[in-house]
Amino acid sequence: MSEFTQIYLDNHATTPVDPRVLEAMIPSFKTCFGNAASATHEYGWAAAKCVDTARKKVAESIGSDPKDIVFTSGGTEADNLALIGIYEAYKGNGNHIVTTKVEHKAVLETCHELERRGAEVTYLGVDKEGYIDLSELEKAITDKTILVSILFGNNEVGTIQNMKAVGEITSKKSVFLHTDAVQAFGKTPIDVDAMKVDLLSLSGHKIYGPKGIGALYARQRSPRIKLHPLLFGGGQERGLRSGTLNVPGIVGFGKACELAVEDMKSDNERLIDLKAQFLSRIQESFPKAWINGPKKNGLPNNISLTLPGYKAPDLIQGIKKIAFSTGSACSSDNPKPSYVLSAIGLSDEDAFATIRFGLGRMTTQEEVEIASQEVIEYIKSNPK
Repeated sequence: MSEFTQIYLDNHATTPVDPRVLEAMIPSFKTCFGNAASATHEYGWAAAKCVDTARKKVAESIGSDPKDIVFTSGGTEADNLALIGIYEAYKGNGNHIVTTKVEHKAVLETCHELERRGAEVTYLGVDKEGYIDLSELEKAITDKTILVSILFGNNEVGTIQNMKAVGEITSKKSVFLHTDAVQAFGKTPIDVDAMKVDLLSLSGHKIYGPKGIGALYARQRSPRIKLHPLLFGGGQERGLRSGTLNVPGIVGFGKACELAVEDMKSDNERLIDLKAQFLSRIQESFPKAWINGPKKNGLPNNISLTLPGYKAPDLIQGIKKIAFSTGSACSSDNPKPSYVLSAIGLSDEDAFATIRFGLGRMTTQEEVEIASQEVIEYIKSNPK
């Protein structure tokens, strides 16, 4: 039994490890503990086989070849490797990058670093539902553009971009396309070839896998992507990510990817239903509340809720039975308004009145009923 008393509704920040993932990982701690780079004995061979099997599972989950998968420590490193790796490898062809104002910090801060290195970056705006304007994207691409990086699924308001349409534009313009798919993966089907995506970032702990593991998909054919590495050493991962491979993490990540695809339909249907129940109860008791992001076809587990007149820190302190956040966990302790909420047009006052709930695979209907009631009771006890 869990020692925690709160209902966990912060699955954007991280997810619990699925018991099936944990079970798959156990042998890599007990018997398959060798260094995958040790090619002279059976312990190393066994570890390498575990890595190969997991690499195939990750690749299959996004429609790629196993050779395209580079294991990293998570989504942040994958984003950094994609952006810095492309810039350093191709800056002789151009120094321009196109991204958006609502990217994850792992992309935005990397872009700022690249600006310090001489890059020019265009930050596209979004509409009130968080979507980019495809015509603006196309106009932003110049003969100096080497990379477009567009967030697949927004971690604050749940917007899922039309990546196939984005890929058509970047392919036509002959520029590379990267997408951070950390939140979108497992919530919407991904096929890197059909979407013409060249680089794609994933993270294990967002899909009920372990922390400290992720991957970058980097296309190796039509075209073959060259990347400048961030880490140097033993030359693991085709020389792109030196360091002893995290075999248990990789095994767990592979299993989590496999389950994410297998369970996607049933997970999404259940989450959409739970989300509707939660919102119906809240808006019935507090009609002034509204939801941020797309009205339909967004991340099925995302609830970005604005309660005008209230302040998010007070809501978090007052609704003690629920674990939720004011926005991204990466910036939830930042006193400034969310840059994502500002980008979709919220005033500072409304942004500060916004909280985020993230439903998950382990979330039960009973927990949703209790959570909605806790929010309602707080509002009734603190009328505005």
